[in-house]
Amino acid sequence: MSHPDESSVCESPIEAEELPDAPPVAAEGSVQELQASYARVRQAWQREGGLPYQQRMDLLKAIAGWVRKHRAELIAALDADFGHRSPHETLLAEVFTVIDDIRHIRAHLADWVEEQPRPVAATFKPGTAKVIWQPVGVVGVIAPWNYPFQLAILPVVAAISAGCRVLLKPSELTPHAAAMLQKLAADVIPPEILAVTTGGVEVGAAFSALPFDHLFFTGSTTVGRHVMRAAAENLTPVTLELGGKSPALIHPDFPLARAAERIVAGKLFNAGQTCIAPDYVLVHRDQVDALVGAIQAAARAQYPTLADNADYTAIINDRHYARLASWLQDAADKGARLVSCKSPDETLDPAQRKLPLTLVLDGTPDMTVLQDEIFGPILPIIPVDSVDQALAYINARPRPLALYYFDWSEKRSDDVMARTTSGGVCLNDTILHFSQLELPFGGVGPSGMGAYHGWYGFRTFSHEKGIFRQARLNGGKLITAPYGKITDTLLKLMIG
Repeated sequence: MSHPDESSVCESPIEAEELPDAPPVAAEGSVQELQASYARVRQAWQREGGLPYQQRMDLLKAIAGWVRKHRAELIAALDADFGHRSPHETLLAEVFTVIDDIRHIRAHLADWVEEQPRPVAATFKPGTAKVIWQPVGVVGVIAPWNYPFQLAILPVVAAISAGCRVLLKPSELTPHAAAMLQKLAADVIPPEILAVTTGGVEVGAAFSALPFDHLFFTGSTTVGRHVMRAAAENLTPVTLELGGKSPALIHPDFPLARAAERIVAGKLFNAGQTCIAPDYVLVHRDQVDALVGAIQAAARAQYPTLADNADYTAIINDRHYARLASWLQDAADKGARLVSCKSPDETLDPAQRKLPLTLVLDGTPDMTVLQDEIFGPILPIIPVDSVDQALAYINARPRPLALYYFDWSEKRSDDVMARTTSGGVCLNDTILHFSQLELPFGGVGPSGMGAYHGWYGFRTFSHEKGIFRQARLNGGKLITAPYGKITDTLLKLMIG
């Protein structure tokens, strides 16, 4: 439920607003500027400590209000960064998701910050024990390019909810989104609470090496290894939100048309540039052809055209477009059959970077699309003879960030959940588990470590401090040297 001063995301979200012609671009930052920002935020922490409860609530409200007010500028900024970004996807993923998370946090934060009494064993009574939640300190957040506003602000919001101060580094691949993050910070958040620093590889490496109290990274597994290695020099705890090859498994009894519709919806949101997008599909080999037809029908129903379709997002840049095209060529050269899901009547200009959903059939393990996270609208289909064989295929590979299983049977679904390990699961749909604010979101093993969203974000950036208070009258002397017969008797009682 929203607060009285918090309206819905928007009414007539696009038509009611004129998009800016020239969204601002973030200027390139330097290592020296980063170090100065870190020093300012660290000094504020040493001087003032964490943020009090009311200040956290006020900042969260201000962030949500700013996002509502500037949603048209956010649409324009991300459109400029991607070449074309669906405005509805920006509203859903970058605007609504942030506002919904803030609404949830503000509704529950008063309960989360309460100290929690803990029971004390009879041996140590009448002492008392409790846990208090203390902000960990100065937090570093490194954000990716695929959802450049949401995946920057959600960890910042979580850190603020815990009372922390933050340095944020947006992706250098999305300078317009970075400029909006700088504008947000300048408008509503004091610089000693949030500093936004920009820059490329050099700044990113220096950022990871700073002695943060917690470092939060969202991005590829490869870069995540470098971030964790740099953080280890300072013994900085890390949360790594990575990715991997998230499988979708369809039980033979599940309606293929329904599965295809939901797989296409999750795969083509943001043109597949989503860490939890279905990466490949496992289906009984007798149903492969039927599934191909169902996916083609679903893709053409959801996106009848691509080139001039405002709903279909472009690939972020020429390098990633070329990467995906080369992976398709690699698959074709090694014997795969490629099936395009676009209308046969439409011709696409590569300069637009609109890549159609392409199915990869007859794949082999040496193909790049079956080795690396795809991060684009390419979908291999893997035939299997049974669910057991599908699970063996999944379990023989690195643990994924998400797993999708389509089956109305709760018993069989529970069995699949028990026999697989993944960061999260969505049954009979795709990607929607990300939006469930009472669930933790995070990876496991190569797909990440740690979790956030809602309460779990508050906990990530909080230190759970255990406190024992000794009573005025207590039996401490009975177990203090010099030991004697009384201590011996007590030990016999304590040990049993």
